[in-house]
Amino acid sequence: MSDITVSQLAADVGVPVDRLLEQFAQAGLNKSSADDAVTAKEKLELLNYLRRSHGKQGAEEKAVTTGKVTLKRKTTTELKQPASAGRSPAARAARTAKTVNVEVRRKRTYAKAPAAETDKERLLKEAEAAKKALAEQAEQRRMSEEQEQARRKAQEALLQAEQDERKRQEQARSKAKDDELARAEAEKQQRERDIELARRAQEQRKTQQEARERKEKAQRRAEAGKSGRGRKELHVAAGKSGRRKPARKSRGRDASQADMDHGFQKPTVPVVHEVKVPENISVGDLAQQMSIKAAEVIKELMKMGMMVTINQVLDQDTAALVVEEMGHKVVFYKEEDVEDKLTASIAGEPEGELEPRAPVVTIMGHVDHGKTSLLDYIRKSKVADSEAGGITQHIGAYRVETGHGTITFLDTPGHAAFSAMRARGAQATDLIVLVVAADDGVMPQTKEAVQHAKAAGVPLIVAVNKIDRPEAQPDKVMQELVAEEVVPEDWGGDTQFVKVSAKTGEGVDALLDAILLQSEILEFKAPVSGYARGIVVESSLDKGRGPVATVLVQSGTLKRGDAIVAGVEFGRVRAMFDENGQTVKEASPSTPVEVLGLSGVPQAGDSMVALPDEKKAREVADMRREQQRDSRLAEQKAAKLNEMLTRMGEGEVSYVNLIIKADVQGSVEALKESLQKIHTDEARVKIVAAGVGGINESDANLALTSGAAIIGFNVRADASARKVIEESNLDLRYYSIIYEVIDDVKQAVAGLLSPEIREEIIGLAEVRDVFRSSKLGAIAGCMVVEGVVKRNSPIRVLRDNVVIYEGELESLRRHKEDVMEVKAGTECGIGVKNYNDVKPGDQIEVFSRTEVQREL
Repeated sequence: MSDITVSQLAADVGVPVDRLLEQFAQAGLNKSSADDAVTAKEKLELLNYLRRSHGKQGAEEKAVTTGKVTLKRKTTTELKQPASAGRSPAARAARTAKTVNVEVRRKRTYAKAPAAETDKERLLKEAEAAKKALAEQAEQRRMSEEQEQARRKAQEALLQAEQDERKRQEQARSKAKDDELARAEAEKQQRERDIELARRAQEQRKTQQEARERKEKAQRRAEAGKSGRGRKELHVAAGKSGRRKPARKSRGRDASQADMDHGFQKPTVPVVHEVKVPENISVGDLAQQMSIKAAEVIKELMKMGMMVTINQVLDQDTAALVVEEMGHKVVFYKEEDVEDKLTASIAGEPEGELEPRAPVVTIMGHVDHGKTSLLDYIRKSKVADSEAGGITQHIGAYRVETGHGTITFLDTPGHAAFSAMRARGAQATDLIVLVVAADDGVMPQTKEAVQHAKAAGVPLIVAVNKIDRPEAQPDKVMQELVAEEVVPEDWGGDTQFVKVSAKTGEGVDALLDAILLQSEILEFKAPVSGYARGIVVESSLDKGRGPVATVLVQSGTLKRGDAIVAGVEFGRVRAMFDENGQTVKEASPSTPVEVLGLSGVPQAGDSMVALPDEKKAREVADMRREQQRDSRLAEQKAAKLNEMLTRMGEGEVSYVNLIIKADVQGSVEALKESLQKIHTDEARVKIVAAGVGGINESDANLALTSGAAIIGFNVRADASARKVIEESNLDLRYYSIIYEVIDDVKQAVAGLLSPEIREEIIGLAEVRDVFRSSKLGAIAGCMVVEGVVKRNSPIRVLRDNVVIYEGELESLRRHKEDVMEVKAGTECGIGVKNYNDVKPGDQIEVFSRTEVQREL
């Protein structure tokens, strides 16, 4: 086919020339005018472009692309249909045959076989695909690493921001606390300055008042002297009479005037008295000793800040201070001095020659270090088995006959509660055997025993016990005692150390030899004849025998029938028993005996004196009782004043009221001392009453009146007391070991303590925006940054880490729904009850309050 022009092609296809030129340009063929020639190939490209633009593909291109060629063939044939046969020949002649044209279309597709790829092309394609896959994997790995690194950096930035925020909050809290302390210190200093100014003003007013009174008194004296109504001034000295105005001469009165002149001269220097100040003295007696009116003493005490009356009893220190302020000399003395003089004048001093006596040895040491077991081995008895819990509850005195001589032993408890009893034991003893367990070492009560021995000036012998145990370390015990200034003789000191075993008896003979050697060196002697003197080691109330006192005779001889006075109790010795319960008729020095016949139970540690008759014993007992009564009144008044000041300073204080009854006086004192140490600022122990003997009906009635609990230590309540206790539902408890008493009272005192309120921050939300609602007011749009925000918990609103409001939540919503709690990292809406001043940037702190019962 030859080439034609664009205009001819446009005429053939029936389209405008311009339209055809535009289609050539769209097909990528450069035809600019109607005269340009068009080749067959260009016509085919234009045709294919037009087909593609209309959604069809050129035959050649399609064949090339798909590799298939489709051939179509159309044939037309004619079918003649004969006429149907009729019934009659006329009908068959009338009908003619029909001719039908049939068109048959056939289509056959020929697929071009694909050219076989070479191995090299296939390998190149596979390598390209693998390279592409590796590149995609590397790209994915790089993108994941970048994402992980970005996430890690974001997390680190968040943690750093939280740490900075926490540090800033801590600094703010610390600054607020420092400001609060500085403000409190400034307020305290200001109060002190105000008090000092008030005191100075008061002193100035008082001084001005006194000066004004002196001036008025001087004016009154001057007026009285002028008017002649006042008394005549005393002569100061003979040479100073010229100061007075000469009297007018009158006839007939010179002789009578001369007779009326007296010879008294006013003292030129103040009179200083020696005022004897006992332990307790009343205001009136003190004024009488200083030869002044009681009002002057009361005035002086008022200047010192004490409001007193004329009959009020003063202690020795206060009375001495008043005497010195009044310009007199103080002479201290004790009532015991007068008592000793009285008893010496009645009973006389011990007479006779001093004879050797048995040493009194006190065994001391820590709990369960083997004191009683050691004494048990020496006595060949079982004392330790009879003690409750294997613990010695009170002092026992024993006179032991050994092959080395006679020794009197005092066994004291090792528990810390019995420090007063051990102190009395140290005062009544000649030697102290300090028992220290070799496997336990020096303990607190061991150190306390050393202090008692040093305070009493009593020689010390150390018995290192339990050396039979494999874990025993005697050298360690010696080193620890050297730290307490107890140096062994082997190390250049003056204290004997003996290694013993109370279980096997090893070293016990060496200990007895050391005791007797020390007693021979010190030469313990005492007069045997004369009235006996001693000390009450222990006392108790026996239901069948009455008051029983364990007395250690120190000098003289105590006989059955002697009149004695022990403390404030007196009586006649009806019977005496030794430590084995055998009756004895007399007791020589260093002999412990149980005495029956006293009027009451004496205190452990009281002195005992034998007197000629019971009347004299009653006098001494009455004197001691009056002295004790004055001392008790002074102590009670001081205690009441201190208690009142304590309550004023500390607020309301709760009390645990107790009534203590025990079998022996030493246990009563030990219980009182231990229980009174149990106290706090809010709760204290108050001993309503304490005594020796069983619990009777009066004790139960006193407990009912005072609301106290009754503690029975090795004693029981009688039938009448039990009836009152059951009817009134009183708290009665029995004990036999002091540890249990102390623990129970501690729990009772802890129960009176008000519970401690602890606050714990459970959530923190930051205010991002504030929305106003006509119904709910200000709603804070928040992000919970820490913990959990709960609906029913109290909150605080913080602005710049300063609390500006404390209250509770009114509403808590999440996506317009009311919720009970919102966790960290979640947005929520918070409405603060009765507070509408929430601003963006504020923090809402949610906390919880819990009550914790305090313990001692």
